[in-house]
Amino acid sequence: MNKTFFLLIVLTFPIFCFAQKYKSIKSYVRFYSEAPVENIEAVNTKSTSIFDAGSKRIAFSVPIRDFYFAKALMQEHFNENYMESEKYPTATFSGQIVGLDPNSSATQQVKAEGKLSIHGVEKDVVIEGELKPGENYIKVKSKFMVKLEDYNIKVPSIVTYNISEIIEVTVLFDYAKL
Repeated sequence: MNKTFFLLIVLTFPIFCFAQKYKSIKSYVRFYSEAPVENIEAVNTKSTSIFDAGSKRIAFSVPIRDFYFAKALMQEHFNENYMESEKYPTATFSGQIVGLDPNSSATQQVKAEGKLSIHGVEKDVVIEGELKPGENYIKVKSKFMVKLEDYNIKVPSIVTYNISEIIEVTVLFDYAKL
């Protein structure tokens, strides 16, 4: 398990009620950049997350090198030139789910308020999403925007028409009760 993610879990979730603790069993994180020259899309299915329904705390970790691109050269530029994935290997979120009714079995519109860390920069964010509870599972999905300059991700002027300044991020996690 990624040491950074493990440390994040240990520091963020000191006391768990095992009946209400969930771990991701399936993940899908996608980013999409719509730009005049070409659209860029990458998908990562190796992210991990944990959710404590009792405290409403949630955390996830996204390994940057595990984003898959249709073009190998894009993947190389993403890791080496933009995300500097050797130096900043993961993006993380840690926060609290707001607006969750723990007694409801209906799909709920919720917000996650917390800290999003990308490229070594941590920002307070509010991410809107949807939480669908089941008997022994929970599904979470969200779509939000990330502004590259907020996270010190530099785009060389020569390729400004190739990459959008604001990236759409889609996050889907399926959790199983522990």
